[in-house]
Amino acid sequence: MVGSSHEALHRIFQKDPALLTRALQKVLHVPFPEPREIAALNVDLTEIEPVERRVDTLLRAETDEGTYLLVVESQGKVDDRKRGSWPYYLSYLYEKYRCEPVLIVITQSSATAKWASQPIRLGFPGWDSLTVRPLVLGPDNVPVITDERQAERDVPLAVLSAMTHGRGRQAPAILESLATALRTIDPDSAAVFVQFVDSCLTDTQAKQMWRDLMTAIQYFWRHPLAEQVREEGREQGLEQGLEQGLEQGRIQDRQEMTLRILEWRGISVPEAVRERVEACTDLDRLETWAQRAVHATDAAELFAEE
Repeated sequence: MVGSSHEALHRIFQKDPALLTRALQKVLHVPFPEPREIAALNVDLTEIEPVERRVDTLLRAETDEGTYLLVVESQGKVDDRKRGSWPYYLSYLYEKYRCEPVLIVITQSSATAKWASQPIRLGFPGWDSLTVRPLVLGPDNVPVITDERQAERDVPLAVLSAMTHGRGRQAPAILESLATALRTIDPDSAAVFVQFVDSCLTDTQAKQMWRDLMTAIQYFWRHPLAEQVREEGREQGLEQGLEQGLEQGRIQDRQEMTLRILEWRGISVPEAVRERVEACTDLDRLETWAQRAVHATDAAELFAEE
């Protein structure tokens, strides 16, 4: 089970290795050759006791131009120790595999991305013995995907977008478009992506919205993490409603989600609007209202054309 944003940020490339080369080509505009084959390798770079060193994700990409080792590091904050460990990883991997290593750093922090993108130069001024230039994926270059069709065209990239940008006012549109796109792929892959996103959402309101969306389409509840959420629900008296009938649980979830999205986006919810939403038992109508809540500028817009 994926239990942290650090793990999810690099493991998404294990789930879909081709996403990494697309990110290099389309996000960072690096002319990386199209791989014929990508394989995951052992991430343990331990030499002999007592030193143990591990990269987060290690992939081997076979291309027409040669074989490359793609070293993916998930970085949560500035860590000057990487000035020594990253060059070590690359040197060790080249010595072991005799393939060109490429370092890719992924982060949710703009400040960390700026730090990580700085070249690591070892040697004396004017004559570098070794220079390491990480390729960095972060909030400033990973696209913000809020369009459902765009999300459907490249679901893994939409997942990466949600993992990187899933906070603030743009989060509802990002998560809603991704939720729709997940319906278009096989359930097992979708369930794994759901976990990745859930692990990376640090904003409590965004996380709750994501779980509301996933509960409605039953992906989230397939994971061990769901038991923890169900336990929280029992403490709040919510589990009883789910046990009484999935249909009633879905209705309640959609009602709460619609109002929560409006409140989260800073839109005032008049009592009349709240009462109308809470009185509605039509799932299709509630689904429409929830989608409108993502883009509405006024609570009354939920009921447009009705």
